[in-house]
Amino acid sequence: MDLTEFDLLLTDGGRELLGELGALPDPVDPLTASARLRARFPAGLVTTALTQDRLRRRAAAKFGERAGSMYFTEAGYEQSTRRSVARLRAERFTAAGVRRVADLCCGIGGDALVLAEAGIEVLAVDRDPVTCAVLRANAAVLGLEGLIRVECADVEAVSLDGCDAVFLDPARRGERGRVFDPGAYSPPWSFAVGLAGRLPAAGFKVAPGIPHEAIPGGAEAEWVSDGGDVKEAGIYFGALRTAERRATLLPGPHTLVSAGEPDPESGEVGQYLYEPDGAVIRARLIGELAETLDGRTLDPTIAYLTADRYAPTPYAAAYEVTDVLPFTVKKLRALVAERGYGTLNIKKRGADIDPAALRKQLRPAGPRANAATIIVTRHLGRHVALVAREMPTEKPSAAGC
Repeated sequence: MDLTEFDLLLTDGGRELLGELGALPDPVDPLTASARLRARFPAGLVTTALTQDRLRRRAAAKFGERAGSMYFTEAGYEQSTRRSVARLRAERFTAAGVRRVADLCCGIGGDALVLAEAGIEVLAVDRDPVTCAVLRANAAVLGLEGLIRVECADVEAVSLDGCDAVFLDPARRGERGRVFDPGAYSPPWSFAVGLAGRLPAAGFKVAPGIPHEAIPGGAEAEWVSDGGDVKEAGIYFGALRTAERRATLLPGPHTLVSAGEPDPESGEVGQYLYEPDGAVIRARLIGELAETLDGRTLDPTIAYLTADRYAPTPYAAAYEVTDVLPFTVKKLRALVAERGYGTLNIKKRGADIDPAALRKQLRPAGPRANAATIIVTRHLGRHVALVAREMPTEKPSAAGC
């Protein structure tokens, strides 16, 4: 989509067309819709609007109901921050007393819009004219034009005068796909770290796989998961820094903070097994979680925890272990047949198996309601299979830890 095509969406005819498409039930058949609408609207506008409608429907998962009136580009949608995570970040900025922030590599406004909703003035900068036009349109749709000024420029050259904080979401995709080396971000990681010395507060969005050794001293690193999926890591400096490392889980939020706990010792399999959330693992807070559970690891190389008591926690899925046996297909198949299991949830960590293939080999033939979880992993250097049942997903009342 070029700028001319996008501008057509903002005309009265473009808005009318998008409104008609938005009223159609999911899924929209593009061929049928196109044939009907081209009798009343230009063919090029119909094609652009169909793409926009498809993006709006997809974006509902990130932006909720407001996605139905927003504007997107394909790359902008894919790379934008989901609203729940952006709100978490905006709360950090407001708590630090930030009044005007420069949002560099702002994209279509996943963060800029939420920062403005929190009452913060935003200088939003991106070098792509279409992306900038989309953000301006989104600010207008949401009534935030007075708080967001969009500048189409090179983020490495833009003036930050008047800003008391900066937020940077560098591009992490290249011609060959995702970029995992922070030095290959655009702009590079060295530029981002340099920004931290120019303003009282600085925050950066990075891939959750960022190496810990790439995190500068004096910065806070926060890994965020939403619905069990690790979405991003945030690196914060100055007034935005509140800890050394943090794992935050949404919805909630529930947040686990580094306290200097060492990695727990490994030991025997207890009655309960805990599978930590990915954000806890990425933040290297297994020791802190183990302390709250009175837990130990199964193996020094495995992030499962085990304990002799059950303690509900938002930071890990919990299982009651009923059987522990050496991992062999023959023994597992005999146990599955003996118990009459009909549904098997197979998990693995530290074991080279295909869960789908193993399920077929175990031949569950009982009632579907008779279910079990089989966890194939390592225990003190040996491969084992744990048969377990998942505990209720009860959450403690406290939001933090």
